[in-house]
Amino acid sequence: MSATAIRIHAADAAVTVISNDSSVTQWSGRYFGDWWNATAAEPTEESSGFVVLSDVDPKAYAAVARQVTSRKHEETEYARLPLLVSEDRDGTIRAFSSSDKLAYISEPHAGRLTILGTDAQALAVATARLAREVVRGLLLRDGWTLLHASAAVIDEGAVLTFGSKGSGKSTVAMILARQKGAELLANDRVFIRRDESGQLQVLPWPSAAALGLGLLDALNLYDIVRERVQAGEELHPTQDQRVTDALAAGQREPLWAPNGKEMKVQLHPDQFPAWFGIPLSAGARASALVFPSIVPDAAPALADQARVLTEADFMTGETEDRYPDVFRLIQVDGGGREQDRARVLAYLDGLPQHTVVLGHDIEASGQFLDKIINIA
Repeated sequence: MSATAIRIHAADAAVTVISNDSSVTQWSGRYFGDWWNATAAEPTEESSGFVVLSDVDPKAYAAVARQVTSRKHEETEYARLPLLVSEDRDGTIRAFSSSDKLAYISEPHAGRLTILGTDAQALAVATARLAREVVRGLLLRDGWTLLHASAAVIDEGAVLTFGSKGSGKSTVAMILARQKGAELLANDRVFIRRDESGQLQVLPWPSAAALGLGLLDALNLYDIVRERVQAGEELHPTQDQRVTDALAAGQREPLWAPNGKEMKVQLHPDQFPAWFGIPLSAGARASALVFPSIVPDAAPALADQARVLTEADFMTGETEDRYPDVFRLIQVDGGGREQDRARVLAYLDGLPQHTVVLGHDIEASGQFLDKIINIA
């Protein structure tokens, strides 16, 4: 089987994924797409930048597993699965997980990560996740920071929306993208750094997008998703089967798990342009901040008490505890260096900021947002 490759590029960070299974590189191409300029490349390890080698190879997987278990190792969790990890004197890290039958050889000093597995689908998902971690590490070490925010781009300006789960971050971004013709830059987090001109540049964090059934219905997107799924198109593998069943049954109301958490449709990034006609943005300058809260029957209005941006709005190593830096790909705090976060925070404070209350009337909310952030 001949090797294929795809090159992923965000700002000055680049990584090339090479695999003996084309479905692995196709998955990364789909996952990063326009957000991180994913393009076909020559499958050679001499590619500039970091290289991720990802092969379906049961024998090589078993060999790494034997190496790890035969020497001193530690047990941890990665992606919520048990992982056994050992480290050589030269800094090479070997690890494997029997749960998803994946093995890893990380050589951060050489700019190379090898992933070996027995199943192409599991390998593809892990490869995209770790290629993203490589880019994250490169960007954070270059002065970028990571904010917990959604973002939509209008006239090259990124409207950043902040808040905890359920506050309305995705709602604001989707209203702007659906009703106002904005580009979607991110659903849950963004990279941000001040450039030489003093502007704050924003980059996307590619990920599956979680949208509730009720929000999809309010945006007139529910029927599109349901028809596509019924036609056999697949949602992201993190999709809970109960959500898929609810779509099949035509349920439009929000779906809640026993723990009180809303269960949402998990969309691939490329499904926004393909299904909804919503283009993705590869970057913009920060132009405004929105702090929403959702009150179902409320008329859209400015909140009585303004919310301000704080350090808590940045991602950190603690907030990324599902993906500890066991492969030494990040090498700094998971949300960026403290001094870089402080610098970004100071400049964000100078941008227009709006603390708002939005109801479930999407059209009224869109008109209100149009007014307060001066959308042309």
